Amino acid sequence: MAAATERAVKPSTTAGRHCGSGGPSAAPAAAGAARGRGAGTGAVRTNVTAVRGDRRFSARPWGRTPSMATIGLIGSGNIGQAIARQAVAHGHHVVLSNSRGPETLADLVSALGPLASAATAAEAGASGDLVVVTVPFKNHTRIPAEPLGGKTVIDTNNYYFERDGHFPDIDSGQATVSGMLAAHLPDSKVVKAFNNIAAPAIAEDAAPAGTPGRRALPIAGDDAEAKKTVAALIEEFGFDVVDVGPLVEGRRFDRDKPAYGPRLTADQLREALAQG
Repeated sequence: MAAATERAVKPSTTAGRHCGSGGPSAAPAAAGAARGRGAGTGAVRTNVTAVRGDRRFSARPWGRTPSMATIGLIGSGNIGQAIARQAVAHGHHVVLSNSRGPETLADLVSALGPLASAATAAEAGASGDLVVVTVPFKNHTRIPAEPLGGKTVIDTNNYYFERDGHFPDIDSGQATVSGMLAAHLPDSKVVKAFNNIAAPAIAEDAAPAGTPGRRALPIAGDDAEAKKTVAALIEEFGFDVVDVGPLVEGRRFDRDKPAYGPRLTADQLREALAQG
């Protein structure tokens, strides 16, 4: 990623430390991208170091993530773990799941503390006031749809054909990554977010609102209230938010696009998105 000097840099054409599999370690070996570090201000809550942003971005009415909300995570790779750590640090409950069973998450749950627990994917989805789907894209049709009905679902996935195999509709531009998840979850409100940031940067690049050069993250979705909920969470985690528009516009920050990867301010991110 770009260095913390906030310069706009065209990202690598590979996946790097981004999501798509739930974390960088599972991305293809060819998907290595350089990553910079951002400064943040530490605060302590529930014995976990957190970085907070307490003012709204551009005075937009994002609202607030409900206090002590439960966030269900379907997938617990690097991105999922990074989101879980920030969520716990800000006082939210998290219910983690993976494909191997909740017992394999015991060490992670222990490290996260009393606000964390593990369950099956269906249980995590049912428990969450907000649900994060962070699995390899090729497995998106395995996500349990019924427990997620009516819920806001954050899609962090990226399409890596090297790992996922080819999906002709995506290759041809007829479909989008998050659009295909939304088609699988017709009763959910899918918002694309956290797919263009490296897992460590979710903590390292966070900063209080108003910090000069504060990093911004894009979101896209078709439900306005769902986007407000996700934007409030991102703001709470320590980032500005740029609403790109409908879910289909999420293609503007997919892999290989200018908005994918670099550490950008809100204005720089808008410029990169316009190029997508």
